[in-house]
Amino acid sequence: MSNTSLPVSARPATWRGLSSYLGLLGALLAMVVLFSFLSDHFLSLNTFSTIANQIPDLMVMSVGMTFVLIIAGIDLSVGSVLALSAAVVSVTYLNLHWSPWLAAIAGIVVATAIGSLTGLIAVIWRIPTFIVSLGMLEIARGSAYQLTDSRTAYIGSSFDFLADPIAFGISPSFVIAVLVILVGHLVLTRTIFGRHLIGIGTNEEAVRLSGINPAPYKVVVFALMGALAGLASLFQVARLEAADPNGGVGMELQVIAAVVIGGTSLMGGRGSVICTFLGALIISVLAAGLAQIGASEPTKRVITGLVIVVAVVLDTYRSQRQKT
Repeated sequence: MSNTSLPVSARPATWRGLSSYLGLLGALLAMVVLFSFLSDHFLSLNTFSTIANQIPDLMVMSVGMTFVLIIAGIDLSVGSVLALSAAVVSVTYLNLHWSPWLAAIAGIVVATAIGSLTGLIAVIWRIPTFIVSLGMLEIARGSAYQLTDSRTAYIGSSFDFLADPIAFGISPSFVIAVLVILVGHLVLTRTIFGRHLIGIGTNEEAVRLSGINPAPYKVVVFALMGALAGLASLFQVARLEAADPNGGVGMELQVIAAVVIGGTSLMGGRGSVICTFLGALIISVLAAGLAQIGASEPTKRVITGLVIVVAVVLDTYRSQRQKT
């Protein structure tokens, strides 16, 4: 019996996946080494624990966006949905005097409903998700302003248990986010649902001709994106002890950047939750390092933008090489 029982077509895919992990890890390590030389305070437990406790919202929303991009969609409303979810938490907790748990559930339910509505509208009327989610961005943000009367609602310490460090300066929010990463990875790589999502992103018509209706999968993916934005809002509320109607402004760009840097194709059909996690780490380490060396805000934005463009160019080049 030959030791080449693994299909020939599967072996290159396995090596491509491994090379993606190694490439992102190498870039992350190089960034850490660079900033360690440029700043005396970067290489410390305090720096890394601070980064870990500030990115759980980015991590969980990046998982949802990975699924969205894999089916060749996009969701520009996630930052506004996060703000709306936080506003719902503040209103139900402060005004209606619900318990923190019920308020948290209400926020996640509303965010899930917004995501589901985005998916339904896109599917039923065959409207590009870019347009639908752009409209939802404005609807959700306006609703957040209305619920909070355009003011920050201070919630206090009721959700602090999510943000208080438990070991090595790491908060429960980060632990939960890591669990979401692991579950997302398993769903995408080890379930029929995940394989169907990749098939939809690769060739939706072929999936439809095989007897599978892509519509429910698309709606579920956008509902999941909404739910994860709701979960992210709880992390932000716990960290800030407040619900800010301006919270999450521009967050959709950070989320998409993390996913794209992680190698997920904007054309659909290809992506990795683990690589997305590494992409989120690269974005966060870059931001923290630039802040420590005193880079101005415009400089930070320019450098972050360049990193994103380079990542997309390299991914395009890699895809072209794989086709030849």
